[in-house]
Amino acid sequence: MRQAVGSRAAWLGLILLGLAGCTSPGMAPVDERSPAHRTVKSEGARPATPQIAPSTNGLHTVQRGDTLYAIAFANGLDYREIAIWNQLESADRILVGQVLRLTPPAGAVEIKPLDDEPAPSARPLTDPPVLREPQAQLLTYSDANWAQVSGARPATPSAPAAASPAPAAPAPAAAPSPAPAASAATSVETWLWPVDGTLIGRFGAAGGKGIDIAGARNTPVRAVAAGKVVYSGSGLRGYGRLLIIKHAGEFLSAYAHNETILVKEGDMVTAGQKIALMGDSDADRVKLHFEIRRYGKPLDPLTYLPERS
Repeated sequence: MRQAVGSRAAWLGLILLGLAGCTSPGMAPVDERSPAHRTVKSEGARPATPQIAPSTNGLHTVQRGDTLYAIAFANGLDYREIAIWNQLESADRILVGQVLRLTPPAGAVEIKPLDDEPAPSARPLTDPPVLREPQAQLLTYSDANWAQVSGARPATPSAPAAASPAPAAPAPAAAPSPAPAASAATSVETWLWPVDGTLIGRFGAAGGKGIDIAGARNTPVRAVAAGKVVYSGSGLRGYGRLLIIKHAGEFLSAYAHNETILVKEGDMVTAGQKIALMGDSDADRVKLHFEIRRYGKPLDPLTYLPERS
Protein backbone atom coordinates (compact mmCIF):
# COMPACT_ATOMS: atom_id res chain seq x y z
CA MET A 1 0.00 0.00 0.00
CA ARG A 2 2.78 2.39 0.91
CA GLN A 3 4.56 1.47 -2.28
CA ALA A 4 1.48 2.39 -4.39
CA VAL A 5 1.11 5.73 -2.63
CA GLY A 6 4.80 6.45 -3.23
CA SER A 7 4.48 5.68 -6.93
CA ARG A 8 1.50 8.03 -7.28
CA ALA A 9 3.43 10.77 -5.50
CA ALA A 10 6.38 10.30 -7.85
CA TRP A 11 4.19 10.50 -10.96
CA LEU A 12 2.42 13.57 -9.60
CA GLY A 13 5.78 15.24 -8.99
CA LEU A 14 6.92 14.57 -12.55
CA ILE A 15 3.70 16.06 -13.95
CA LEU A 16 4.08 19.21 -11.84
CA LEU A 17 7.69 19.64 -12.94
CA GLY A 18 6.62 19.37 -16.59
CA LEU A 19 3.94 22.01 -16.15
CA ALA A 20 6.40 24.31 -14.47
CA GLY A 21 8.83 23.92 -17.37
CA CYS A 22 6.15 24.87 -19.91
CA THR A 23 5.27 28.09 -18.06
CA SER A 24 8.84 29.15 -17.32
CA PRO A 25 9.63 32.54 -18.89
CA GLY A 26 13.19 31.54 -19.61
CA MET A 27 12.31 28.78 -22.08
CA ALA A 28 10.97 29.21 -25.65
CA PRO A 29 10.60 27.02 -28.72
CA VAL A 30 13.72 27.02 -30.90
CA ASP A 31 13.53 27.17 -34.69
CA GLU A 32 15.97 24.53 -35.91
CA ARG A 33 15.97 25.90 -39.48
CA SER A 34 19.07 27.71 -40.63
CA PRO A 35 18.81 31.36 -41.72
CA ALA A 36 19.32 30.30 -45.34
CA HIS A 37 15.97 28.50 -45.34
CA ARG A 38 13.92 31.24 -43.72
CA THR A 39 11.43 33.05 -45.92
CA VAL A 40 12.06 36.78 -46.02
CA LYS A 41 9.43 38.99 -47.60
CA SER A 42 10.87 41.57 -49.94
CA GLU A 43 9.96 45.13 -49.01
CA GLY A 44 9.16 45.95 -52.62
CA ALA A 45 7.28 42.78 -53.47
CA ARG A 46 4.00 44.69 -53.73
CA PRO A 47 3.67 48.26 -54.94
CA ALA A 48 2.78 50.79 -52.29
CA THR A 49 0.36 52.57 -54.64
CA PRO A 50 -2.26 51.42 -57.15
CA GLN A 51 -0.65 50.60 -60.47
CA ILE A 52 -1.11 52.90 -63.43
CA ALA A 53 -2.72 51.21 -66.42
CA PRO A 54 -3.52 52.77 -69.79
CA SER A 55 -6.77 54.72 -69.54
CA THR A 56 -9.88 53.32 -71.19
CA ASN A 57 -12.01 56.45 -70.86
CA GLY A 58 -9.52 59.26 -71.50
CA LEU A 59 -9.30 60.20 -67.81
CA HIS A 60 -6.94 59.44 -64.93
CA THR A 61 -7.55 60.00 -61.22
CA VAL A 62 -4.30 60.86 -59.49
CA GLN A 63 -3.26 58.40 -56.77
CA ARG A 64 -0.61 58.82 -54.12
CA GLY A 65 2.80 58.25 -55.69
CA ASP A 66 1.75 59.16 -59.25
CA THR A 67 3.79 61.60 -61.31
CA LEU A 68 2.77 63.30 -64.52
CA TYR A 69 5.70 61.61 -66.28
CA ALA A 70 4.51 58.15 -65.18
CA ILE A 71 0.91 58.85 -66.23
CA ALA A 72 2.09 60.08 -69.63
CA PHE A 73 4.47 57.12 -69.99
CA ALA A 74 1.70 54.59 -69.28
CA ASN A 75 -0.54 56.19 -71.90
CA GLY A 76 2.06 56.92 -74.60
CA LEU A 77 1.61 60.69 -74.30
CA ASP A 78 3.84 63.72 -73.93
CA TYR A 79 3.69 64.98 -70.34
CA ARG A 80 3.63 68.57 -71.64
CA GLU A 81 0.45 67.88 -73.59
CA ILE A 82 -1.30 66.60 -70.46
CA ALA A 83 -0.12 69.70 -68.60
CA ILE A 84 -1.54 71.97 -71.32
CA TRP A 85 -4.82 70.07 -71.65
CA ASN A 86 -5.39 70.34 -67.88
CA GLN A 87 -3.98 73.88 -67.47
CA LEU A 88 -1.35 72.72 -64.98
CA GLU A 89 1.07 75.40 -63.83
CA SER A 90 3.87 72.87 -63.34
CA ALA A 91 4.48 69.32 -64.52
CA ASP A 92 5.84 68.55 -61.04
CA ARG A 93 2.65 69.47 -59.19
CA ILE A 94 -0.46 67.27 -59.37
CA LEU A 95 -2.85 66.57 -56.50
CA VAL A 96 -4.14 63.27 -55.13
CA GLY A 97 -7.73 62.83 -56.30
CA GLN A 98 -7.30 65.23 -59.21
CA VAL A 99 -8.91 63.98 -62.43
CA LEU A 100 -6.72 64.57 -65.47
CA ARG A 101 -7.96 64.44 -69.04
CA LEU A 102 -5.78 62.43 -71.39
CA THR A 103 -7.35 63.61 -74.64
CA PRO A 104 -7.01 67.07 -76.20
CA PRO A 105 -9.89 69.54 -75.84
CA ALA A 106 -11.39 71.07 -78.94
CA GLY A 107 -8.94 73.37 -80.68
CA ALA A 108 -5.87 72.09 -78.82
CA VAL A 109 -2.55 72.45 -80.62
CA GLU A 110 -0.53 69.28 -81.03
CA ILE A 111 3.06 69.41 -79.83
CA LYS A 112 5.39 68.09 -82.52
CA PRO A 113 9.18 68.29 -82.78
CA LEU A 114 10.53 70.41 -85.61
CA ASP A 115 12.45 67.53 -87.13
CA ASP A 116 9.20 65.61 -87.57
CA GLU A 117 7.81 68.22 -89.97
CA PRO A 118 7.79 67.16 -93.66
CA ALA A 119 10.54 68.63 -95.82
CA PRO A 120 9.39 71.56 -98.00
CA SER A 121 8.70 70.64 -101.63
CA ALA A 122 9.38 72.78 -104.72
CA ARG A 123 6.34 74.45 -106.34
CA PRO A 124 6.09 76.03 -109.81
CA LEU A 125 5.81 79.83 -109.95
CA THR A 126 2.45 81.28 -110.92
CA ASP A 127 3.91 84.65 -112.04
CA PRO A 128 5.13 85.03 -115.67
CA PRO A 129 8.87 84.48 -116.09
CA VAL A 130 11.13 87.52 -116.16
CA LEU A 131 12.31 88.43 -119.70
CA ARG A 132 16.07 88.17 -119.62
CA GLU A 133 16.82 88.71 -123.36
CA PRO A 134 18.88 91.85 -124.23
CA GLN A 135 16.77 94.89 -125.19
CA ALA A 136 19.51 96.66 -127.28
CA GLN A 137 22.52 95.81 -129.37
CA LEU A 138 25.86 96.94 -128.02
CA LEU A 139 27.95 98.69 -130.69
CA THR A 140 31.45 100.06 -130.40
CA TYR A 141 31.62 103.83 -130.79
CA SER A 142 32.44 105.16 -134.29
CA ASP A 143 31.16 107.90 -136.54
CA ALA A 144 29.57 105.37 -138.85
CA ASN A 145 27.80 103.61 -136.02
CA TRP A 146 26.66 106.92 -134.55
CA ALA A 147 25.27 108.01 -137.90
CA GLN A 148 23.50 104.67 -138.25
CA VAL A 149 21.64 104.92 -134.94
CA SER A 150 21.05 108.71 -134.91
CA GLY A 151 20.52 109.47 -138.61
CA ALA A 152 23.16 112.22 -138.48
CA ARG A 153 25.78 112.77 -141.15
CA PRO A 154 29.16 111.36 -140.26
CA ALA A 155 31.58 113.90 -138.87
CA THR A 156 35.10 114.55 -140.01
CA PRO A 157 37.13 111.43 -139.62
CA SER A 158 39.07 111.37 -136.44
CA ALA A 159 41.00 108.88 -134.47
CA PRO A 160 38.63 106.25 -133.24
CA ALA A 161 38.08 106.20 -129.54
CA ALA A 162 39.03 103.12 -127.65
CA ALA A 163 36.15 100.79 -127.38
CA SER A 164 34.69 100.49 -123.89
CA PRO A 165 34.88 96.98 -122.57
CA ALA A 166 31.56 95.23 -122.34
CA PRO A 167 30.27 95.01 -118.80
CA ALA A 168 30.82 91.64 -117.23
CA ALA A 169 27.77 89.47 -116.94
CA PRO A 170 26.58 89.12 -113.36
CA ALA A 171 27.70 85.90 -111.66
CA PRO A 172 24.93 83.39 -111.17
CA ALA A 173 23.57 83.26 -107.64
CA ALA A 174 24.84 80.33 -105.60
CA ALA A 175 22.23 77.71 -104.86
CA PRO A 176 21.33 77.60 -101.15
CA SER A 177 22.88 74.64 -99.34
CA PRO A 178 20.37 72.17 -97.89
CA ALA A 179 19.80 72.28 -94.14
CA PRO A 180 21.57 69.45 -92.30
CA ALA A 181 19.32 66.61 -91.28
CA ALA A 182 18.63 66.29 -87.55
CA SER A 183 20.74 63.58 -85.97
CA ALA A 184 19.14 60.72 -84.05
CA ALA A 185 20.63 61.88 -80.76
CA THR A 186 19.50 65.52 -80.97
CA SER A 187 20.52 67.36 -77.77
CA VAL A 188 22.19 64.23 -76.38
CA GLU A 189 25.80 64.02 -77.48
CA THR A 190 26.57 60.47 -76.41
CA TRP A 191 24.39 57.52 -75.46
CA LEU A 192 25.72 54.65 -73.36
CA TRP A 193 24.51 51.07 -72.96
CA PRO A 194 22.54 50.76 -69.72
CA VAL A 195 23.84 47.32 -68.71
CA ASP A 196 26.16 44.51 -69.72
CA GLY A 197 24.26 41.46 -70.93
CA THR A 198 22.74 39.58 -73.84
CA LEU A 199 20.16 41.21 -76.10
CA ILE A 200 17.10 38.92 -75.99
CA GLY A 201 14.32 41.22 -77.19
CA ARG A 202 14.25 43.86 -79.91
CA PHE A 203 12.04 46.87 -80.43
CA GLY A 204 8.67 45.89 -81.86
CA ALA A 205 9.25 42.17 -81.21
CA ALA A 206 9.86 40.44 -77.89
CA GLY A 207 10.97 43.75 -76.43
CA GLY A 208 7.77 45.52 -77.45
CA LYS A 209 8.30 49.25 -76.92
CA GLY A 210 11.97 48.81 -76.09
CA ILE A 211 14.67 46.17 -75.86
CA ASP A 212 15.30 43.39 -73.32
CA ILE A 213 18.78 42.60 -72.01
CA ALA A 214 19.40 39.46 -69.95
CA GLY A 215 22.10 39.31 -67.30
CA ALA A 216 23.00 38.26 -63.77
CA ARG A 217 21.02 39.43 -60.78
CA ASN A 218 22.38 42.61 -59.18
CA THR A 219 24.36 43.57 -62.30
CA PRO A 220 24.76 47.40 -62.17
CA VAL A 221 22.30 49.37 -64.30
CA ARG A 222 23.67 52.73 -65.45
CA ALA A 223 22.15 55.94 -66.81
CA VAL A 224 22.55 56.15 -70.60
CA ALA A 225 22.95 59.94 -70.47
CA ALA A 226 22.88 62.80 -67.99
CA GLY A 227 19.44 63.80 -66.77
CA LYS A 228 16.90 64.05 -63.96
CA VAL A 229 15.04 61.17 -62.30
CA VAL A 230 11.34 61.90 -62.84
CA TYR A 231 9.92 58.57 -61.66
CA SER A 232 11.12 55.88 -59.26
CA GLY A 233 8.71 53.18 -58.13
CA SER A 234 6.62 50.16 -59.03
CA GLY A 235 3.37 51.84 -59.97
CA LEU A 236 3.34 51.03 -63.70
CA ARG A 237 1.78 47.70 -64.51
CA GLY A 238 4.14 45.24 -66.16
CA TYR A 239 7.35 47.19 -65.46
CA GLY A 240 8.19 46.10 -61.92
CA ARG A 241 10.57 48.44 -60.14
CA LEU A 242 10.94 51.20 -62.71
CA LEU A 243 13.12 54.25 -63.21
CA ILE A 244 12.40 57.04 -65.71
CA ILE A 245 15.04 59.67 -66.45
CA LYS A 246 14.43 62.88 -68.43
CA HIS A 247 17.22 64.05 -70.73
CA ALA A 248 17.87 67.11 -72.88
CA GLY A 249 15.80 67.39 -76.05
CA GLU A 250 12.66 65.94 -74.38
CA PHE A 251 14.08 62.41 -74.38
CA LEU A 252 13.08 59.93 -71.67
CA SER A 253 14.89 56.69 -70.82
CA ALA A 254 13.17 53.94 -68.82
CA TYR A 255 14.73 51.04 -66.87
CA ALA A 256 12.35 48.26 -65.75
CA HIS A 257 12.34 45.03 -63.66
CA ASN A 258 15.10 46.20 -61.31
CA GLU A 259 15.98 44.33 -58.13
CA THR A 260 16.99 47.51 -56.31
CA ILE A 261 16.67 51.21 -57.18
CA LEU A 262 19.58 53.36 -56.02
CA VAL A 263 18.29 56.86 -56.83
CA LYS A 264 15.14 58.81 -56.03
CA GLU A 265 12.85 61.21 -57.84
CA GLY A 266 14.41 64.62 -58.33
CA ASP A 267 18.00 63.33 -58.34
CA MET A 268 20.31 64.60 -61.08
CA VAL A 269 22.38 61.78 -62.57
CA THR A 270 25.40 61.71 -64.84
CA ALA A 271 26.02 59.51 -67.87
CA GLY A 272 27.25 56.11 -66.72
CA GLN A 273 26.16 56.59 -63.09
CA LYS A 274 24.96 53.44 -61.33
CA ILE A 275 21.22 53.93 -60.75
CA ALA A 276 19.87 50.42 -60.07
CA LEU A 277 20.65 46.70 -59.85
CA MET A 278 19.26 44.23 -62.39
CA GLY A 279 16.47 41.94 -61.20
CA ASP A 280 13.25 40.20 -62.17
CA SER A 281 10.54 42.30 -60.51
CA ASP A 282 7.30 41.68 -62.42
CA ALA A 283 9.23 39.60 -64.99
CA ASP A 284 9.73 35.92 -65.79
CA ARG A 285 13.52 36.13 -65.61
CA VAL A 286 16.34 38.43 -64.60
CA LYS A 287 16.54 41.12 -67.28
CA LEU A 288 16.46 44.82 -67.97
CA HIS A 289 13.68 46.20 -70.13
CA PHE A 290 14.98 49.47 -71.57
CA GLU A 291 13.07 52.13 -73.51
CA ILE A 292 13.82 55.50 -75.10
CA ARG A 293 10.90 57.85 -75.73
CA ARG A 294 10.60 61.32 -77.16
CA TYR A 295 7.47 63.43 -76.95
CA GLY A 296 5.80 60.36 -75.48
CA LYS A 297 6.50 58.13 -78.49
CA PRO A 298 8.64 54.96 -78.14
CA LEU A 299 11.78 54.87 -80.28
CA ASP A 300 14.07 51.99 -81.21
CA PRO A 301 16.94 52.19 -78.68
CA LEU A 302 19.31 50.42 -81.06
CA THR A 303 19.32 53.47 -83.36
CA TYR A 304 20.66 55.58 -80.48
CA LEU A 305 22.97 53.24 -78.56
CA PRO A 306 26.50 52.71 -79.90
CA GLU A 307 27.27 49.51 -81.73
CA ARG A 308 28.75 46.72 -79.66
CA SER A 309 31.40 44.28 -80.88
